[in-house]
Amino acid sequence: MRRAVCPGSFDPITNGHLDIIARASRLYDEVYVAVMINKSKKGLFEIEERIELIRQVTTDYTNVRVEAFHGLLVDFCKQRDIPAIVKGLRAVSDFDYELQMAQMNVGLTGVETLFVPTNPTYSFLSSSLVKEVAAWGGDVSHLVPAPVMEALNERLRKD
Repeated sequence: MRRAVCPGSFDPITNGHLDIIARASRLYDEVYVAVMINKSKKGLFEIEERIELIRQVTTDYTNVRVEAFHGLLVDFCKQRDIPAIVKGLRAVSDFDYELQMAQMNVGLTGVETLFVPTNPTYSFLSSSLVKEVAAWGGDVSHLVPAPVMEALNERLRKD
C-alpha cells in the first residue's frame, strides 16, 4: 500500500490545501492529513475543530485520513509506515524553506518529500491571509470550502 502525508496547521483549511490533498489522493492508496499541534501558537480554531472541518471537506476522498500530530513529522511517518510527504509549493520562497526541511527529513529517517506546484488559482493563498481578510469583513467564500466559511463566520462573530 502506497502511503503519503500532507502536513500543516490548516487553521483553517483552504481550497489550496484541498487541491493538494485531492491530487495526493489520486497518486496514493492512503493519504494522511496531519494537523500539526503547536502549543506555543494560539490558532483561530482548536485542533479538534480543524480535524472535523477537514473530515467534512474530504468526505469525497475515501482514502484520506485525518489525524493530529505533535513533534517531528518524520516520527509520525515512521509510526504509520509512511514513506512520503506531499507539500504544495506556491512560490520560490516556499521552496527555499521546504527544501531544507526535506533534506533534513530524508537525512533523519529516509522519508522523502514530494513537491507539488500549487494550482495558479491558489498561488497567493494562505490560511493567515484568509483569516485576516475575513476578520476585516472581506469575502473569502471563493477561497475556502463552504463548511469552513460557515465556521469562519461563526467564529469571527464571537470575537
